[in-house]
Amino acid sequence: MCTRLARTQPARLPLLQVPIGLQLYSVGDDLQKDVPGTLRQIRALGYERVETAGFAGLTAKAFRTQLDQARLVCPSTHLPVGNHELGPLFEDAHVVGARYVVSSALFSKSGDQTLDDYRTMADRLNDLGRKAKAVGLQYAYHNHNFEFRKLDGDRIGYDVLLKHTDPELVAFELDCGWIVAAGFNPIEYFRHYPGRYRMLHVKDFVATTGPSTSLAKDERPQGVELGRGHIHYKPILLAAAEAGIHDYYVEQEPPFLDMPALAAIKVDYQYLRTL
Repeated sequence: MCTRLARTQPARLPLLQVPIGLQLYSVGDDLQKDVPGTLRQIRALGYERVETAGFAGLTAKAFRTQLDQARLVCPSTHLPVGNHELGPLFEDAHVVGARYVVSSALFSKSGDQTLDDYRTMADRLNDLGRKAKAVGLQYAYHNHNFEFRKLDGDRIGYDVLLKHTDPELVAFELDCGWIVAAGFNPIEYFRHYPGRYRMLHVKDFVATTGPSTSLAKDERPQGVELGRGHIHYKPILLAAAEAGIHDYYVEQEPPFLDMPALAAIKVDYQYLRTL
């Protein structure tokens, strides 16, 4: 399924007609120092919505107050569902105004996983989705690069999650940067799994000599501002719009080498607005 992304596409993107969001992990250090000031700067750059990854030491209620004062909305929140009681987490999601609750891999062991591990996780995702739906929320799974490591018979763990989860219970937030880093094409996944994707993470990486399916420090690619790496987003975002995906969150992976995080997310925003 590894194909080269096409570069020749129409210049005008439907993305220009929708709000651009920011995954707040990108500015986590700034939030820890100054929540209200950081949120105001995010809004001043043009971002209208955010996706949380924790509340920077505040309660969900206090964080919602800061969001409201900065005129930001929070449709989605990443939650530590693997080792916490779900009730309070889901209540926090409601408090900040989220519709989606999102998490990443939920493995019971570290190291290399098997296809059976992914089948077990798919069952866990279905259970999370069922419980989220019961309280008026939608669960979504967010990928990294390691889910695309080839396993038994060159099968892909990420495909197991897609095939063994209930579309009514489990949605997917595709991290375009990580899937491309692993050597796969997000456009093919939109087409092969219609209706499964609700949100995108939009990030770029410095070009590497080959695919990366590890998050180890010396094996993962270096994050960089959008348009300064090797991922061409025009074809991806056009295909996403055709697939009915309308929620986009910029997320830049630290460390930030050339500029502070708030300057970097300005570059990211401007890149998307000029596509």
